Amino acid sequence: MAYATLDDLKARLDWDLDADELRIATGALEDASTLAAAYGRNWPEAVAPRLVRTLVLKAASRYMTNPNGYTQSRAGDETLAWSDVGHDAGTVYFTTEEKRLLEGLAGTRPGLASVIVSSWESNTRQFDGGRVPVDYGGDRFPLYGDGVTPW
Repeated sequence: MAYATLDDLKARLDWDLDADELRIATGALEDASTLAAAYGRNWPEAVAPRLVRTLVLKAASRYMTNPNGYTQSRAGDETLAWSDVGHDAGTVYFTTEEKRLLEGLAGTRPGLASVIVSSWESNTRQFDGGRVPVDYGGDRFPLYGDGVTPW
């Protein structure tokens, strides 16, 4: 399964791929597609959003352009530096923003929810005609508009 084709990737690169690079590029597309399915959802290839294809191509071309993950290279004293991507340096990866985009497309972005917690078989809502008790011992205070709807 790949959300982008090898021809799509070749069009993004500014050099002609040899046989070994073609093999690596095919693997990079498969890895990026697998990661896209993991961070997003396992879309069928025919109906995957266009942005998924774009993100897969970005990750694969990023890897093909810089397979070792170097951020700095110097020829004089042979200085090399890796980025702060950590264990992702030298692999196909998605940036944090790309992961958020995939989660948003899939509808799996983490969020905040409110959940009622109650004991087993308890009544979670005891409605008293829209009135709540008060501390001063007087009549109950009208909190709700009527006995049918809570607001």
